[in-house]
Amino acid sequence: MKKIKRRLFEIIQLGNKEDTASRLCDYLIIITIIANLSVLVINTFDFSSRIQSYLDIIEAVTVVFFILEYVARIFTADELYPDKGPIVSKLRFIFSIEGIVDLLTLLPYFLLMLPAGIVAFRVLRVFRVFHLFRINAQYDAFNVVLDVLKDKKEQIISSIILILILMLASSVAIYSLEHEAQPEAFSNAFSGMWWSVSTLLTVGYGDIYPITIAGRIFTIITAFLGVGMVAIPTGIISAGFVERYTRVKSLSGETKDGDMRYVMIPVVDEHEWTDKRIRNIKKPDGTVIVSVIRGERLIVPKPDTIIREGDLVTVREKDE
Repeated sequence: MKKIKRRLFEIIQLGNKEDTASRLCDYLIIITIIANLSVLVINTFDFSSRIQSYLDIIEAVTVVFFILEYVARIFTADELYPDKGPIVSKLRFIFSIEGIVDLLTLLPYFLLMLPAGIVAFRVLRVFRVFHLFRINAQYDAFNVVLDVLKDKKEQIISSIILILILMLASSVAIYSLEHEAQPEAFSNAFSGMWWSVSTLLTVGYGDIYPITIAGRIFTIITAFLGVGMVAIPTGIISAGFVERYTRVKSLSGETKDGDMRYVMIPVVDEHEWTDKRIRNIKKPDGTVIVSVIRGERLIVPKPDTIIREGDLVTVREKDE
């Protein structure tokens, strides 16, 4: 049973391109997600009633597959968290972000079968979109995005705070300038906040706008400030991507050039790291894994990344 569970875990985990069964399962998951979301989109069109029976069949088949996958992930949770007990590992998966998203994408289908749930829970169908994250969750490109956001979170938060301060200040100012001229449009500070958001974010809906000269001059200034403020987090994230890719791509080159801070460890037959997650392997004291080279792929290591036979693992000293 343990071997069956281990093999099932290897198959349903995304991103293992070396395993044919796992790769086919990945493709099946992607096709199922796309089919399920396609039904969701088609149901919004007028012609959907003519093919509703076919849409219902496709939806039922995809939901059955999602249920089987969800049960399989719970069943193999102790392989995902080997340091936890059988019960704790299953609860850990169920209450993890991935487990909660999986459950929320299944609930709408069953709740809509209830007479009172047709309208009340229709909005929960939106959670099906979160299945798209399942496609990218284990791939390097998506991991890089998350790493950049984590690395730059302080700068991003600071820039967002500046934007919020500017929104608050501009909303109060435009209210003071325009309230007497058009009290219905700018009836309170919240009306000014709505105008501030649409102006600073360069959306400009045009539902409320200043008519006084002072208000229009202030709007021009606010629009210019908005362009600069919105560009700040964009520039931070862009710089983070450049830094991340430059550092990761240079790791193998630095190792080959003989930088002793970096050591490349080949994972050969019966290596103690084989088929283990990075969080569970024993590394030399004071070191950290910075990259995993698998064939022609350069993988950004995550705690859940599984080391495979044949990988080249780059290890370096931790920064003091």
